[in-house]
Amino acid sequence: MIKLVAIDLDGTLLNPERKITLAVKEAVAKAKAAGVKIVICTGRPLMGVTDILEELGLTDHGDYVITYNGALVQRADTGEEFIKETISRDDFLDLDAMARKLSLHLMAITREGIYTSQRDIGKYVVQEAQMVHMPLHYRLPEEIGELEIAKVMIVDEPEILDNGIAYMPFEFFERFTMIKSTPYYLEFVNKKASKGSAVKHLAEKLFLDLSEVMAIGDEENDRSMLEVAGSPVVMENGKAELKKIAKHITKSNAESGVAHAINEWVLKDYK
Repeated sequence: MIKLVAIDLDGTLLNPERKITLAVKEAVAKAKAAGVKIVICTGRPLMGVTDILEELGLTDHGDYVITYNGALVQRADTGEEFIKETISRDDFLDLDAMARKLSLHLMAITREGIYTSQRDIGKYVVQEAQMVHMPLHYRLPEEIGELEIAKVMIVDEPEILDNGIAYMPFEFFERFTMIKSTPYYLEFVNKKASKGSAVKHLAEKLFLDLSEVMAIGDEENDRSMLEVAGSPVVMENGKAELKKIAKHITKSNAESGVAHAINEWVLKDYK
């Protein structure tokens, strides 16, 4: 019996217009009423998903949300950090220096806002701040390094970003969990942080076995949580490689695939 469902946002819970369908809302509501924990797993900060949590009715005491691609697990009602894996001062300064050397735009994200040490603020930095509803600040690298950083992002035109990745020191691939969440976003989080580790730790704290966990996703940054969940579900619009590890393939996000997964492989056990 599934007691916790971890759900990715873009390409999964949200339809191609980045909206939540009525079918998905109803399925989530039924699952929550049955006592199932519905946990949104996203690369966004809490501030960037509050409207989605409110729309789904997932802001009560006992509701949780995984943010920053697993760097934080937070209580949805208070924002209190339940599990935390942040970026250290030295790690940030090394990332900042690397980005400057490769002429890439970089930003650090905290619970309070987005910070950059570059006067030439890239358009994708501004776009990210607007999308997640967070203030954007310019600070010196040393000042940013003193903050509690949940994740660092390098954002640029796809061809510029790909060229920069090719010249990054190999040690960075060893020191951080690196996630290319879109063609123009490269995210760095603490090596211990991932959606999978966050789901695993949350399940442990809730005294749930991983066999009681379902994860639903579509992209490579969802792989870690699909691999730890006893019931991995991949969207029809998901990556072909991910479908190889799925227990179930659900409908696409354009066809309310999350609702189909919850109705077919979760709620039937509660009748």
